[in-house]
Amino acid sequence: MKLHPLSVPYRALTKGVQLGWAAIFGIAVGSGSGAFVEYWPFVVAGVAVLALLGVGYQYLYYQRFSYELTADTLDIGSGVFARREREIPLRRVQNVDVTRNVLQRALGIATVNVETAGGGSTEAKLECVSAAEAERIQSEIRRLKKGTSAEEAAAEPEADVLYELDDSSLVAYSFLSFDPRVASGLVVVFPLLGPLAAALGIGGIRNGAAAAVLVVLVGLGLLVLVAGVWLASAAFRFVKFYGFRLRREGDDLRYERGLLNRYTGTIPLDKLQSVSVTENVLMRRFGYAGLAVETAGYAPGDAPSGGSEAAVPFAPRDDVVALAQTLEPFDSIELERPPSRARRRFAGRYSILAGVAVVAAYGAHAVWGVPFWWLSVALFPVAVAGGHYRWKHLGHQEQAGYAVTRSGFWSRATTVVPYYRLQTVVESQTVFQRRWNLASVVYDTAGSRRLAGGDATAHDVDETDATSLRDRAIDRLRESLGSE
Repeated sequence: MKLHPLSVPYRALTKGVQLGWAAIFGIAVGSGSGAFVEYWPFVVAGVAVLALLGVGYQYLYYQRFSYELTADTLDIGSGVFARREREIPLRRVQNVDVTRNVLQRALGIATVNVETAGGGSTEAKLECVSAAEAERIQSEIRRLKKGTSAEEAAAEPEADVLYELDDSSLVAYSFLSFDPRVASGLVVVFPLLGPLAAALGIGGIRNGAAAAVLVVLVGLGLLVLVAGVWLASAAFRFVKFYGFRLRREGDDLRYERGLLNRYTGTIPLDKLQSVSVTENVLMRRFGYAGLAVETAGYAPGDAPSGGSEAAVPFAPRDDVVALAQTLEPFDSIELERPPSRARRRFAGRYSILAGVAVVAAYGAHAVWGVPFWWLSVALFPVAVAGGHYRWKHLGHQEQAGYAVTRSGFWSRATTVVPYYRLQTVVESQTVFQRRWNLASVVYDTAGSRRLAGGDATAHDVDETDATSLRDRAIDRLRESLGSE
């Protein structure tokens, strides 16, 4: 089969836009030197020739690109100058994503991305086919992987809608999904204040009204910057998750999302490695959370086409936990925190960073005369509080068939890992953990985690308990394999 004929102008246009920025830069440089004015006919002729060559290449690409979906493989032939033939076994297909941007929706075409477990990039990309053909490919691959006939597939009950993000929830999610670390990261602006003050001729100010005005202006500027970043983040989330819907089709979850770029894809539950309840500090404050699932080879957002991002981006926390339990029937979560000496370890580590910041602030005061450097001393109680909250949001739990871990303060992830999905169980201990007789246990699966809390890890457990956790996890893995 062939791509849609509109793939020729579409691909030519998109590739032309990508190259256009370089051309605009070259024209700007040429016009500044007067070369563009002198040789503009040649420039226009060159652009026209390149445009014709681009369209010609895309036509040849269209003519030489073919694909066929058989009972066991997806066969693709491509290449203008060098021919490439590929057979992708359907059993290896992890996900089939269909994406449609604004232009594609206007033209009635779509792009199909075929991803395989363990791949580092998209295995196959069909750009572009008709929207109906994209739906057919997605449905057929799912049917063929299951081994059902067309009649059986047609007789399957209609997919159940598990979750739908309404407009009010989308607006709330857009604003509550802001990561406060972005605002705290703006402290990198402070080292620039010294040179700025010196350039403005006020570097020698130590006190008085002028210094107070400078501090107020800087504070207002930072507030405006934070507000701008917050609004930009909210707009990005709104566009990205507009019309989010999650349905269950047999053994798969099917999601749809996006305002400008519309995505549809599947999450194969038979490849599921872990489920995670994710929540930032703002979502926690108002009782909301998200649900992320990790499948073999890819974590949410890790797949080349963007992946599922989240099985549920935003919902009341109890509803998120209940939905997670329909995917993996784990018990209620009751975590055990690390020993209290881990809290002292974190407070000490953050206090060292606070000391470095105080020294830097004093240096800026000595060199550039930056006022009120002593305010940085307030970072020490912040460091102690940070150590407490870091400790408070760590934990682990052993259940009959699952290991549960939690980590992260600004963005917290509570991850449930089935023992039968474990690949390795690693006990690790840093130099600083040895000082406090602590260790960590990492529950590694076939996925590639990119969640807020990183790998599913029981952090800063007593070193004796860590060894026991590791041994029991290995024993339960063996038991689960023996019972299959």
